[in-house]
Amino acid sequence: MDTTPQRPYSALIVGAGVAGLEAALCLREVAPTAVATTVLAPDDAYVDRPMSVREPFGRARASRFPVTDLLTDAGIAHARGALRWLDHRARQAHTTDGVTLGYDAILLALGARPYHRFPRALTIDPRRIDAQLRGIVADVEAGSITRLVFVIPPGRTWPLPAYELALMTAARAHEMGMAPQITLVTPEPVPLAVFGEAASAAVAAALADAEITLVSAAVAHVRAPGQVHIEDRARDLIADYVITLPELRGPGVAGVPATGLRGFMATDASGRVRHLPGVFAAGDITSFPVKQGGIAAAQAEAAARAIAALAGVEVPEAPFEPVVHGILLGPVRPLYLRARLIGAWPVSSEVSEVPLWDPADKIHAPRLTRALAGYHRLGSDLPLRPFSLSS
Repeated sequence: MDTTPQRPYSALIVGAGVAGLEAALCLREVAPTAVATTVLAPDDAYVDRPMSVREPFGRARASRFPVTDLLTDAGIAHARGALRWLDHRARQAHTTDGVTLGYDAILLALGARPYHRFPRALTIDPRRIDAQLRGIVADVEAGSITRLVFVIPPGRTWPLPAYELALMTAARAHEMGMAPQITLVTPEPVPLAVFGEAASAAVAAALADAEITLVSAAVAHVRAPGQVHIEDRARDLIADYVITLPELRGPGVAGVPATGLRGFMATDASGRVRHLPGVFAAGDITSFPVKQGGIAAAQAEAAARAIAALAGVEVPEAPFEPVVHGILLGPVRPLYLRARLIGAWPVSSEVSEVPLWDPADKIHAPRLTRALAGYHRLGSDLPLRPFSLSS
């Protein structure tokens, strides 16, 4: 009889953002001994980036948490490094440091790549938003900036931060007795359309209360610094500054054939990448059109359960069912927004000034939220490479 102990099924997770960490914690929960999980990521900080929108207004910096401590305490290995290329046939991941990591299943949670759709505008980078906007906010307070335009690009992005920045800027101006003209231009048919009719109506009311002009269903181009052309209406908006969000595109993975448009990976409801056995993806890297942290966490759980099933664990798979959660900062009281989606279209819509879920964090990632509650926050001087706008 062969008494050689069987090695655990090995799962490699690439990326330590919302999707990567939620998947790792889910695997630890549902397959604590059957799956040996390793997270490959270059940095040792998870950043609560959705809260970075407050930084230019003098609020505390977005919290940073120690990734290695979090993973080690959960019994998950942390391989420091970045993915260079993937040999999906040999099931090997090669890092930029020349290290080769074998796996039985791999989950790609690399986030997305920012693309500056409007190079003549100021494109928000959540890693340095305070440096980008602190001076502009100060000029608004002093009355030397009288016209601002916020533009949401037409491609894949998460639009909510643009609404928050517009609302917070308007509120700060009002506090200082100033009344700049603030305009928000969006390709959406209604504000924050992904959250459905009731939420959109509440957001529209908040914009109106703040005297922010909304230009919706708009095809916009930034022709020159301070000039926004609305194509289908043959009109130009002139501003002291034009502020926009980056469009998101798939990062691409060397060795992995393109499976979707613009470098995004097409996956099934359990996160499997089409035609690549043992390869999964979750979060902003996927072709699912809504790029948001809670969506990434839900995709991660579906993929983690599918990986556990491959390892022989009797765990019910939980196919990805998109429900989007959001907290809109900026109104007098934050608005809690939630919608169930079919594809990218809302089939329900909830809005409230009290939390609609528990714990009521900006990113609805239950395991990660619980895990972070026990950790100290790190300093603000750590290098941070992964990019995500999701909030």
